Amino acid sequence: MTSIRRRPRPVSAADLPTEAAALLADGFRLALVAAHEDPDGFRVVYLFTAGSPDRRVELELRTEHDAPQVPSLAGLSFPAGRFEREMRDLHGIVPLHHPLPRRLVRHQHWPTGWYPMRSDAGPPPPFASSEQTYPFLRVQGPGVYEIPVGPVHAGLIEPGHFRFSVVGETILKLKARLWFTHKGIEKLAESRTPTAAFPLAERVSGDTTVGHALAFSLAVEEAYDWSVPKEAALLRAVLLELERLYNHVADLGALCNDVGYSILHAHTMRIREQLLRLNQEVTGHRLLRGGVQLGGATVMHLPEPALLAGIAAEVAEIVDLALRNSVVLDRFTGTAVLRADQVREIGALGFAARASGVDIDARRDHPFHAATTQVASVVRTEGDVLARFLVRAGEVQASVALLAILLRDARPGTVLRDRPRRLPGGQVSGVGLVEGWRGTMVHRVEIGADGRLARLKIVDPSFMTWPALPVALNGTIVADFPVVNKSFNNSYAGNDL
Repeated sequence: MTSIRRRPRPVSAADLPTEAAALLADGFRLALVAAHEDPDGFRVVYLFTAGSPDRRVELELRTEHDAPQVPSLAGLSFPAGRFEREMRDLHGIVPLHHPLPRRLVRHQHWPTGWYPMRSDAGPPPPFASSEQTYPFLRVQGPGVYEIPVGPVHAGLIEPGHFRFSVVGETILKLKARLWFTHKGIEKLAESRTPTAAFPLAERVSGDTTVGHALAFSLAVEEAYDWSVPKEAALLRAVLLELERLYNHVADLGALCNDVGYSILHAHTMRIREQLLRLNQEVTGHRLLRGGVQLGGATVMHLPEPALLAGIAAEVAEIVDLALRNSVVLDRFTGTAVLRADQVREIGALGFAARASGVDIDARRDHPFHAATTQVASVVRTEGDVLARFLVRAGEVQASVALLAILLRDARPGTVLRDRPRRLPGGQVSGVGLVEGWRGTMVHRVEIGADGRLARLKIVDPSFMTWPALPVALNGTIVADFPVVNKSFNNSYAGNDL
């Protein structure tokens, strides 16, 4: 597919809310907000995207360096309010009249007045005690008590703290506290060449290696007007579906395990291991590292469609066994309903959105290869755990069907095109949008005339979808939390950049 290069449209502080409201009313969604530090002040870029056809609009607002501030868009867009809080924490840019101006990324022990993304941040000043209390909103009333869970969990997952306010077993409110391991990936990418920054992008979240590597590559390639051979785009599409398969299969089993049907979990782990070994044959790495490359792709081996069809049949049998179990159906059906209007308001993405009837899929809306537009949409409207289970089960079958199409023309090997020798002068920017297995991820780059990254901004779909978890849990019971949490399976690593 041809790249869509654009220049951000300058906008004043007075006009920003009006222009943003008009774009949202026209079916766009706010996909990314990125703050940039220039010698004479700060710039804030707002990326709005829409599909059918692929449309993207960037608005750019400038503000002074000494006391940077922007009008808050939180009243128009819930994601905007979160982007603004992140921007204030990391850059010190104040969103005026924000309805919830509390910290988002920086925990209470982070130093006040130190903004790590600024060029003059320097080494961090002394941190306060990590024992400082986070100002959780306390639910008052007869019989209300709190249950704290985490941040350390009984498993190989990253830290996150969940604070339940309950009456009996019923959850009145859940607060999820994340960013315990903020890694500073975007800061680490600054001043690196795209090639040197690529390993960072590939490791944003281990289970989404292909998705993030591809989004970064597409952004760099768009910035340089760097056309990639169709054969390479085809191999990238194959890799993306293989990544979707092993993750969806694992979650189908984990959901069964969370309601006590462990034998099905064992069978899905067997299939997952089969897929991981297949990944090893495809790229030399179980998590498919090394497959996507700047300017192309490299694949050592391609799977046989018959093998994938056999895996799809096994998964279908496991799903059928799960749905014929009365305990599974009872625990899944009607549990943690997320309505379509809540999805749209929150900005949730991926299979979680499609399970509530909101069909957002970058493979179709922002395609990098024409064949991906042929993927079958798997949409449910119930919005409960069962719907999220069934969407993922359907997407396994849809991915195998898409792979059968892709593999007709795909050939193993390395397909690369060197970066254009004639490069545009001055600073350039580009955006990559990719439908990973959790949902749409966005990378936006700005590259200076010296060929080094001036800015990398990453939005993992988990950043958009984490706020949906507490909403869906309202009115459920504490015992349902593990299966509900797994039904979303948001990433800590992708969120805690």
